[in-house]
Amino acid sequence: MAAAQVIRSEWTKIRSVASTVWTLSLAVVVTLALGMLISALSKNEFDKMSARDRTDFDPTFISFAGMSLGQLAMIVFGVLVVSNEYSTGMIRSSLAAVPQRGTFLFSKIAVATGLALVVGMATSFAAFFLGQAMLGEHRAHISDTGVLRAVLGGGLYMTLIAMFSMGVAVMLRSPMLSLGILMPFFFLISNILGNVDATKKIGQFLPDQAGSKIMQVVTPVDDDTPYGPWGGLGIMALWVLVVIAGGYALLKKRDA
Repeated sequence: MAAAQVIRSEWTKIRSVASTVWTLSLAVVVTLALGMLISALSKNEFDKMSARDRTDFDPTFISFAGMSLGQLAMIVFGVLVVSNEYSTGMIRSSLAAVPQRGTFLFSKIAVATGLALVVGMATSFAAFFLGQAMLGEHRAHISDTGVLRAVLGGGLYMTLIAMFSMGVAVMLRSPMLSLGILMPFFFLISNILGNVDATKKIGQFLPDQAGSKIMQVVTPVDDDTPYGPWGGLGIMALWVLVVIAGGYALLKKRDA
């Protein structure tokens, strides 16, 4: 089967599964709602902040506060896109129709990544403008230095989260096992490693912590991170390449 036909087939699969559509919708809603809430609270608290906190105040990054929950929905989307076929047994039919496993896998990832990128970018821009509206006189403008980079980076960050989850799901095949590893990894282990002094230097090289650097415009005074915004996104992209390469290697090696 030609690559173009495989891509069309994968697009049809994604559209026909209601859970993936709802998951992406949830990513948008929770990211915008939480971002607006945190931005509004930050505006009200600004006058009570210490001089140090005002120096570190990053209105752009605050508007992305909802990304923490938005990435949860992106993780679920990435896992479901891949593992739905395993859980239903459709993977055997899919591989019989497309015996070239590389074509099958990369067509699936390409379609899902394209969809995640569109949703991620739309969400990031909406989160920024809505968040700044909540911040009032403390707002940043899209034309300010570093702001457009941060907003574009927010969309790329959400896309890479989905891609990372796809790679893990290809390796593990089980949706429950994939989510059972990814959820604690991003929402517990990463936070612990990143906030404990003894492990902070390790934590800052994890995909979510490195990637989120792209969304910062104001660098905190005590930030000693050894890379910049694009360097952090590059580290996250390397993680994504590693897990997708691992998934491809296992897909080629084992039976469906």
